[in-house]
Amino acid sequence: MTERRRTDPLPLGGDEPYSKGLMARALMRVGVSAVRAYELARRVEKDLLDGKKDSIELDRVQDLAVEVLGDGEGEKAAGRLRRYRDLQELDLPIIVLIGGATGTGKSTVATEVAYRLGITRVTSTDFVRQTLRAFFSPAFMPSIHYSSFEAGKGLKSAEEEEVDPLLHGFLDQTRNVLVGVDAAIERSLAEGWSTVLEGVHLVPGMLAPIKDALVVQCVLAIESEEAHASHFWIRDLASDGLRPLDRYLDRLSDIRYLQDYIVERAEKEGVPVIDNRQREGATSEVMELVLSAADTLQKVG
Repeated sequence: MTERRRTDPLPLGGDEPYSKGLMARALMRVGVSAVRAYELARRVEKDLLDGKKDSIELDRVQDLAVEVLGDGEGEKAAGRLRRYRDLQELDLPIIVLIGGATGTGKSTVATEVAYRLGITRVTSTDFVRQTLRAFFSPAFMPSIHYSSFEAGKGLKSAEEEEVDPLLHGFLDQTRNVLVGVDAAIERSLAEGWSTVLEGVHLVPGMLAPIKDALVVQCVLAIESEEAHASHFWIRDLASDGLRPLDRYLDRLSDIRYLQDYIVERAEKEGVPVIDNRQREGATSEVMELVLSAADTLQKVG
């Protein structure tokens, strides 16, 4: 297998000299706040200087973490560092798939998860859909030329009369987009690259099986309709109005209808559903899924 390209190995017990910056980043990736992470990294650096050493073992980091962060937080941080190290040592690319309806915070969580895992490739199914639009005309593939909650407009009138146009249009669009998604994943695996992929089209049970990789799939959802609407307000501010707020709020009921369908599929397929009430909490839950999957592979191996 082609060597998997990753970044920032843990500065623990290796041939390279200790790096305070790498240690702080590693600690932040496992959920330690930036201030506390640099505080502990400085404490580790002092311990190395006092002992005239260039590297440190994880057991010693745990002792120092308990000293700086306290018993509970210190042991938790050290435990996650240990699991993160084991994850890095797996000779497999990591594929993280984050699905969910429009406005559930997928791209934000995906970017943060990629950072914590040291993965440099993050893409979206919307990017795949946009690429398909450039190659296939509305006459040939109509559904991809609409948003996920408007794809029913691309259906022929006979199809509209036969089935639910909102859901049928979304599923037609999803099947088309997943052809490109499958190709992107195959290329990633061929190159040995780890990837975080997010998008509404990552519907549980509709993706092709993925082999020779550590695969983690989950779905983000927002239980409260009010909280869901607030995500669009935040996104409108962040994009300077490039994504029209009223368009999403006017179709919120349709968006949440698709969310209900995706969540139902996830529950049927045994895919974890994470309520994204708060970004840090959702990110930590996705990270725990990745680390748990790695733990399982370690035990099987």
